[in-house]
Amino acid sequence: QVQLVESGGGLVQAGGSLRLSCATSGRTFSVYTMGWFRQAPGKEREFVARIEWSSTTYYADSVKGRFTISRDNAKNAVYLQMDSLKPEDTAVYYCAVTILPRGEYAYWGQGTQVTVSS
Repeated sequence: QVQLVESGGGLVQAGGSLRLSCATSGRTFSVYTMGWFRQAPGKEREFVARIEWSSTTYYADSVKGRFTISRDNAKNAVYLQMDSLKPEDTAVYYCAVTILPRGEYAYWGQGTQVTVSS
């Protein structure tokens, strides 16, 4: 009932920046939390950042001070500004949302590849 499409991934050198976007459609009126996750080859998917409807944010320690999550409730979109990128940031990045009253992330996008060269 909620579709998510990520965009903005690509290849950048260490120290560079990328801005990821996630567009949502469908029954978006119950969306509360919007988050970003990533999965590197051979590793488990990990939490990157989340933002609530009120714009309260939380970041993984590995990206604090470098990444910024934001949302546009009118456009039903969420963004991830990534600065000072490191090779270890290389992964497929996924957008996901929670649907009230459920607390888990119920809908996920297809992912967008981010590759950071050294």
